[in-house]
Amino acid sequence: MGRLFGTDGVRGVANVDLTAELALGLSVAAAHVLAEAGSFEGHRPVAVVGRDPRASGEFLEAAVVAGLASAGVDVLLVGVLPTPAVAFLTAELEADLGVMLSASHNAMPDNGVKFLARGGHKLDDELEERIEAVYEEHRTGAPWDRPTGGGVGRVRSYDEGFERYVTHLVGVLPNRLDGLKVVLDEAHGAASLVSPEAFTRAGAEIVTIGAEPDGLNINDGCGSTHLGKLQAAVLEHGADLGIAHDGDADRCLAVDHTGEEVDGDQIMAVLALDMRERSVLRADTVVATVMSNLGFKLAMEREGLSLIQTAVGDRYVLEEMKEHGYALGGEQSGHVIISDHATTGDGTLTGLLLAARVAQTGRTLRDLAGVMVRLPQVLVNVPDVDRTRVGSSVELAAAVAEAERELGATGRVLLRPSGTEPLVRVMVEAADIDQARSVAGRLADVVKSALG
Repeated sequence: MGRLFGTDGVRGVANVDLTAELALGLSVAAAHVLAEAGSFEGHRPVAVVGRDPRASGEFLEAAVVAGLASAGVDVLLVGVLPTPAVAFLTAELEADLGVMLSASHNAMPDNGVKFLARGGHKLDDELEERIEAVYEEHRTGAPWDRPTGGGVGRVRSYDEGFERYVTHLVGVLPNRLDGLKVVLDEAHGAASLVSPEAFTRAGAEIVTIGAEPDGLNINDGCGSTHLGKLQAAVLEHGADLGIAHDGDADRCLAVDHTGEEVDGDQIMAVLALDMRERSVLRADTVVATVMSNLGFKLAMEREGLSLIQTAVGDRYVLEEMKEHGYALGGEQSGHVIISDHATTGDGTLTGLLLAARVAQTGRTLRDLAGVMVRLPQVLVNVPDVDRTRVGSSVELAAAVAEAERELGATGRVLLRPSGTEPLVRVMVEAADIDQARSVAGRLADVVKSALG
């Protein structure tokens, strides 16, 4: 059996890769593994279960609940809420685990199961591996130790989750949003009710698009992966800014009043200066991945802030933040983690804090985001090569060194072997787009000749 857990839970086409049987079996396995690890010792275990609006989430939720309850875990059903809301409620209610059913920004036919540990944190890799092993062991015939009578889990709806989460979001803000007009694109996803409510309570005048989920339209031509409708709506309504989420609302991208995109790097740059001003940016440090634009790094250096870069993936950003206690980190894609108030990326929280900075300063988002200049970035995929030799090819190392000399301090090169395909990604940044394309093209040719 191949590894089921990816970087963000178990995902696949619902009812093909991710079946009811798999969701049920993994949930039972998770309950047993966490019990063996001592997580439930001395008390009756409780789980918080939420989902995004996908139609498949309805039957997958039923399967997860059946699995947990059959293993003796009481279940609090919070319904359709963002991933960060489920993480928050898992911590707030002192639950023993959380389960979120979502495939985030993926198309509607996909779905996923993400397990959260006590405190709302992602499970350690070792626990995920143990859950897989236990699931496989029992899938092939080993009987479960099943509780009976009063030992089975009880299930109830926890409708207060919405209110507790919105109250938390608004309570985090350093100032109100009165006087701002904000367009919100909810991607027909999990934040379709939460985000408009939070922005309204914070004082903003809002216009919503993509906020009518029907179970089939999540991420369909809208949200953080399709900004065109938000850009048009910001211009049409004369809004101060626009905020776009993905299906489970752990991401946030923005649009300024001119309709220009403001990506995750720029959002982090704005928030870093705000947090330093409020003395909450611990060690004056931001954590980002190696894919962040060089313009972000140069801006942080110019502002006297430290930037730590990790491997690609918000999980690696979070690991670095947790280990050293940093307060701000994220990705260019809009996963922004504010660790004082969230254990995962929280798109609604990020959008609220970005809007709060606009309101507090009286400056436009375009002006604030101008703290960094995005350098042109070119990405070329080179297929059908031996990705394992990226780090050992002398010919390739020489070509990269030559490219780096040519680019100087205002450019960089990054070669990334795919984790799943015989493919190498060549990324080049430069002050000039033509130079970036030229260097990327030459390096791609060398990758092909040296590793093909």
